[in-house]
Amino acid sequence: MTRIQRADERYPGGEPAAGIETRHALSFGPYYDPDNLRFGALLACNEERLAPGAGFDEHPHSHTEIVTWVVEGELTHHDTAGHTTVVRPGDLQRLSSAGGVRHVERNDAGTPLVFVQMWLAPNAPGGDPSYEVVRGLDGPYDLPAAGARLHVLRPAAGEHTAVPAADLAYVHVVRGTVKLDDDELGPGDAARITGGEGRTLVATTDAEVLIWGMRDPRKDLG
Repeated sequence: MTRIQRADERYPGGEPAAGIETRHALSFGPYYDPDNLRFGALLACNEERLAPGAGFDEHPHSHTEIVTWVVEGELTHHDTAGHTTVVRPGDLQRLSSAGGVRHVERNDAGTPLVFVQMWLAPNAPGGDPSYEVVRGLDGPYDLPAAGARLHVLRPAAGEHTAVPAADLAYVHVVRGTVKLDDDELGPGDAARITGGEGRTLVATTDAEVLIWGMRDPRKDLG
């Protein structure tokens, strides 16, 4: 089963007057939809755009795995666990908020910043916060704390790529266009696939695609 969500179906958010524009794929803040609370471990997939000098002031998180993929520009990160980092395109940032941490995210550069931030529910709450940046990610990124694996695909036009086999697969198009069966997906479009084995993406232009492969938590109830 596949559910397609188009870019213009995302919930608008942020604070445009302050240079912050957000598009939420799942229920977030005032945009509550009981049928769109999460997909597997995925709690949020936010497209963020920050103007030069804009950012999110210090705010708390807990019991969440926060994975950030920078598309354009530079993201400056500070957190109360003592980390200060600049994250650039091709870098993956993970913040495990665990029992609680506060952080700041800003665009301190002179050019616009675009990033995708994804929140996942951990298998177990609590623990100590942890943080890492993988520079120039090349290959899958495992997130065992949430029973998930992120695949970053950059297919050239005409290239066929298998959707990684998983109970659940979440496909987010960062740039370019791809075809999933009969559905053409463009930037900001997403597909939620239950039982993704045997599915194929075909790039209709050069593209960049993020795919989360996740176990189905409902199996733990069986």
